[in-house]
Amino acid sequence: MPTELVLLALEQALTLRQPAPGLLSHADRGSQYTSAACRARIDQAGALPSFSRPGNPYDNAQAEAGWSTLKTELLPGNAPFASLEEARLEIAWYLDVYFNLDRRHSALGYRSPHQFEHDLKINLPLAHCLFLLDHPNGRSSADGFSM
Repeated sequence: MPTELVLLALEQALTLRQPAPGLLSHADRGSQYTSAACRARIDQAGALPSFSRPGNPYDNAQAEAGWSTLKTELLPGNAPFASLEEARLEIAWYLDVYFNLDRRHSALGYRSPHQFEHDLKINLPLAHCLFLLDHPNGRSSADGFSM
């Protein structure tokens, strides 16, 4: 996979999501991810690079499971795409629309990412208010946490 493709995907994700500084960007140790250009763009975005440990296949187990799910759901019976253009369109739809918005994920309590983010936006202010009610000075004496 060429570095340019990784940079294009990273740029699309940063433009679409506009993450705050501190985003964790995890990848394996492939040359395209460890390239100077990719590291520079990650730094420019205020993201923190994270790489698999050498020789540890379990660091990317979740990503590999994701690829397996994509192949299973998008390519029933491992049937190939008719063309490269069809593959691009189908994979883009699967990731951008179905997987990232509508598909339910077990890690999100069997909610879609869209529903999870919606619930988070509603519940975070409430959790913050409850914390402040329990700790009017903004601190928890039990764990030293401060807001």
